[in-house]
Amino acid sequence: MNTVFLRFAALLIVAFPVMASESGAQTNPPPVEILDDKAIAEIRDWLSNPVVEMSVTAHNRLYEGVDQTQIDELDKAWRAERDSADQPLIAATLSSPLSTYLTQIQAASGGIFTEIFVMNSVGLNVGQSAITSDFWQGDEAKYQKTFLVSPTAVFVDEPEFNEKSKTWRTQVNLTLAKDGKPIGAVTVEYNLSELARRRGIM
Repeated sequence: MNTVFLRFAALLIVAFPVMASESGAQTNPPPVEILDDKAIAEIRDWLSNPVVEMSVTAHNRLYEGVDQTQIDELDKAWRAERDSADQPLIAATLSSPLSTYLTQIQAASGGIFTEIFVMNSVGLNVGQSAITSDFWQGDEAKYQKTFLVSPTAVFVDEPEFNEKSKTWRTQVNLTLAKDGKPIGAVTVEYNLSELARRRGIM
């Protein structure tokens, strides 16, 4: 048996456990049940900061009476700005006090939160910790299964495997309410793999 073949066989033996491990990680996400009442309560706690309510309320006034055509134009402009050096709408959103606050919350989580964004009453972004793919979320479950359901609605989406980071992620979505009435919604994307690791599950 030649030396080249032996070396190749050895490489396969070493590489196989890694490949199997990655495959297993992709097919077996951590249980979303670890996003329990305590996790939701922690989200609600930092959402109680006045900057959240004040920002969403002001945004609702700014876009009061907006129709679907105008919403579509805003969303189209946002998407175009993502590939442009000129980004007035994106810059205005990312430089807001709410975006600054959400960025701080994400950083303080130490890798647990991978994205946070807050929507107004029609599903337009009010603030966010990073640039989202679109400006309008009103046609997505994160808005439709929270704001349109009840002031206390919570919707935990299905986990998805992130190929770049090799981690499982899922989004927790909540209605934002004031005096018992919905005023907006929030999406918090979790690094589910990291949360499970810290909980000693994986």
